[in-house]
Amino acid sequence: MATITVLRAGPQTTIQDWPGRIGYWKVGVPPSGPMDDLSFRLVNKAVGNAGAAAGLEATMMGPALRFDVPAVIAVGGAPAPVTVSGRPVAQWVPVPVAAGDVLDVGAAADLGMRIYIAVSGGIEAEDYLGSRSTFTMGRFGGKDGRNLADGDELSLTDTQTGQPRRVLSDEQPAFTHAWELGVTVGPHSAPEFFTPEDIDDVFATAYEVHFNSDRTGIRLIGPKPRWARDDGGEAGLHPSNIHDNAYSVGALDFTGDTPILLGPDGPSLGGFVCPVTVVAAERWKLGQLKPGDTVRFVAVRSEQAASPSTIGPARRAGMVNVLSAGGDVDDGILGTTTTADGATTVTYRRSGDDNILVEYGDMRLDLALRARVHALSERIAAERPAGLIDLTPGIRSLQVKADPDVWSQQRMEQWLKECESQLPAAEDLVVPSREVSLPLSWDDPATREAIERYMLGVRSDAPWCPWNIEFIRRMNGLDSVDDVHRIVFDASYLVLGLGDVYLGAPVAVPLDPRHRLVTTKYNPARTWTPENAVGIGGAYLCVYGMEGPGGYQFVGRTTQVWNHRHPEPAPGFDPEHPWLLRFFDRISWYPVGADELLEMRADVAAGRGNSMRITEGSFSLADHQAFIDDNAAAISATRTAMETARDEERERWSQQGEFAARNAAQDIEQGKVA
Repeated sequence: MATITVLRAGPQTTIQDWPGRIGYWKVGVPPSGPMDDLSFRLVNKAVGNAGAAAGLEATMMGPALRFDVPAVIAVGGAPAPVTVSGRPVAQWVPVPVAAGDVLDVGAAADLGMRIYIAVSGGIEAEDYLGSRSTFTMGRFGGKDGRNLADGDELSLTDTQTGQPRRVLSDEQPAFTHAWELGVTVGPHSAPEFFTPEDIDDVFATAYEVHFNSDRTGIRLIGPKPRWARDDGGEAGLHPSNIHDNAYSVGALDFTGDTPILLGPDGPSLGGFVCPVTVVAAERWKLGQLKPGDTVRFVAVRSEQAASPSTIGPARRAGMVNVLSAGGDVDDGILGTTTTADGATTVTYRRSGDDNILVEYGDMRLDLALRARVHALSERIAAERPAGLIDLTPGIRSLQVKADPDVWSQQRMEQWLKECESQLPAAEDLVVPSREVSLPLSWDDPATREAIERYMLGVRSDAPWCPWNIEFIRRMNGLDSVDDVHRIVFDASYLVLGLGDVYLGAPVAVPLDPRHRLVTTKYNPARTWTPENAVGIGGAYLCVYGMEGPGGYQFVGRTTQVWNHRHPEPAPGFDPEHPWLLRFFDRISWYPVGADELLEMRADVAAGRGNSMRITEGSFSLADHQAFIDDNAAAISATRTAMETARDEERERWSQQGEFAARNAAQDIEQGKVA
C-alpha cells in the first residue's frame, strides 16, 4: 500500500477519525476523535474524502511528512506555516503533492492550538471498537495507541469519494484569544447546587485557560462558587460532590472548586456537578483554546443551537461572537414526572442539546433507584429508536444521548415519560450477578507515590494528606486504620456503574450499609493516578481502569479490569470485549503483597494467571431489602456514629479555613490547584 514517512512527528500528532468511538460511553470509553471536529471535517472535505476518513491532529506544532506516491493534501485548524518541498502553500485548499515531496507543517502561530491534516484516501489504521481514533491514555487506536514518532510509516486507504475543493472563507472557523462558547444551562444549576449568584458569575466571568489542559479537559481559572449546599452527603463532603452520573463532552465540570471543560478524551462517569454544557456545534472551539486565552459562556436555547451535522456557514463558526437572544429559563430541568406507582419523582435534566439526564428520587444512595435506572435502560435498548447514540447509567440516573437532528429534546422527554409509565416495580428486579474476588495490595507503594506527587505538585495542605487511609479512619470515626482494613475486606461491593474514570472502571457500593465508608474526593483532583488503584469517594469504591487524573481516597491497588489488546485475554475476561466487570457484579477482595501483585499484573498483561475468582449468581432487590430490614437497628447505630464523625471533621475543616472563600486564580498562582 502507499506510504507516508514521518520525518518529524511534532510534539503530539495522532491519527483521528470522526465521529470517533461511539457506543461505549457506558463502559468508560470516550469518543476521542478530533478535538476540533469542524476543522478536521473541513480539510477532509477539501481533499474529497469520505466523512469517516482518518486524518492527523497536531498539537502546537505540525509534522514533516515525505510522500512516496502522489496525493492531495489539505491543512486547516490553527494558522501555521505550511510548505511542500520548501514551497509555501495556503491552508484550507487542496494541494497536490508528488512522490518524494515533503509536507512540512510548522508551529501554530498566535491563534489556536491544533492543526489538522487530511490526505486523499485517508490514513489507514486499525479499527478498534469501531473507530481508528487514537486514545493515548487507553493505548488503543491510531498508530499503536500512541502519538506518532519520527520514522513511522503510514499507509493510505482508497476511501476518497468526492472531488477536492477549496474551503470557502465563510466556512472557515474564526480564531481569537477571547472566545465565546454557546452553552445550555444544566444539568446541575441553581438553586439546587449553585446559588443564583454563582450562575451569574459563570456568565459574567472571562475565565482564563490554564496551562494544565489537554484532550481530557480544559482547566479554567475563575471565581470560586459560593455553593447552595454545605456538602454532598453520602456522595462526599464537598458541595460539588454528587452521586456518580454520566457526563457530556463539553460539560463545565466543577471538580471541587476547579472548573474544567470536559473534552473528547474525558471521563464518561463521575461525581461532580456541571452547571452548563457547551452545545454540540460549539465544541470544536475546545480544541483551539490555548493557555492564556479567555472564555466567556453565552446562554443559548437548545432548540436554537446550530446543527452539529453541518460544516457550512449555517454553523456560524466564522463569527467570533455567539449570537443569542438568551438561554432557557428552566434552570436546566426539562420536566418532571413520577414512576408508575407514584412513589418516586423522575427529573429530566438538560445536558447540552444532545443529552437528557433522567434522574430518580432524592439525592441519596438507594439501590431501588439504580433498579429503576436499569429498567428504563433495558426498555429503551429494546426499542432502540432512530437517532439514539448512547445509554449511560449512573447511580440514580440514566443519560440518554441522541442526535439532535433526529430527536429534539422535547420529543425525547415526551417519549421517555411514556417509557417510564410502562416500567415494572423496582422491587421485582432480579439480575445476573457474579461474585468477582480480586487481589488487593493494601496501601500499595504506587498509591503512596501518587499522594506524594499530589503534595509536591498540586496541594500539600489537604486534610487527606499525607495518608488517605488515616483520613478515611477519621472521617468515619473508627478507632484505628486496622478497622478500615477489616471493613474493606469484609465488604461485598455491588457494581452500579462502569467507566468511573475510564475503561471499565467500576463504581461500586457495599451491600451492607455498615461497610459504607464515606469520604470526600480530592479538591482539586489529582493529575496522576496509577492504573488499577482502588479508592473510596463518597460512599463508593472505584478501581481506576488506567493511569490518569482522579479524586478518590486510596486504599490500595489490584489487577487489571481492562484487557489492553492481548489477543488471548487472561482467564476471567470475555474474549468478546475488553472489560472485565459487568453491571451488578459483586466485588470482594483478598489480600496480597505489593510484590505478589506486580507478578499477578504481569500475568494478566500476558494473558495468563488466575488472580480473578468468579462465581456465577444473581442479585434480588427484594432479598437485599429483607436483609436491610432484619439488620435495621445495627445499621442505624453504625451509620449514626459515622455521620457524627463526619460532622466533627467538617467542623475541623471550617475552623482551619477549608471552606473559606478564596480566589481560584490565586490558588493556581500559588501552586495549590492544578
